[in-house]
Amino acid sequence: MTDENIEHYRRLERMYLSAPLNDFYRPTIEIERGRAVIKNPVRRELFHAAGAVHGSVYFKVLDDAAWFAVNSLVTDVFVLTTTFTTYLTRPVTAGTLTSIGEVVNEGRTQWLAEAIVYDDENREVGRGSGTFVKSRSPLTPEIGYA
Repeated sequence: MTDENIEHYRRLERMYLSAPLNDFYRPTIEIERGRAVIKNPVRRELFHAAGAVHGSVYFKVLDDAAWFAVNSLVTDVFVLTTTFTTYLTRPVTAGTLTSIGEVVNEGRTQWLAEAIVYDDENREVGRGSGTFVKSRSPLTPEIGYA
């Protein structure tokens, strides 16, 4: 792995954390080639009326992990999620959600990535997969890629 690749991963991490939405969610992220790990603390503000984490939070950590796994391989532009299927398998009420995304197929124009989210007991609580394509938006400091 070159220093250029490592710097790309760190810039993507800073871009992710600079997104205003993440001020609310408070995630952490670690990126390497074709893989990303998102950790998100479980807080009451993320619960639905029945007292567990809302499905939108599962989607966010799954899509984010898969998306950053793909964008770790794309160094010039922002990628886009074109489809994403989510499966919720277990409710979570405390601890931390840990989502691990990995690229499973690289094509000429699109990528397929999968992610699995775990609870603090390392039980699978959800999974998802999606397809991703390049956008026309360059990775620049204006979008937090710095």
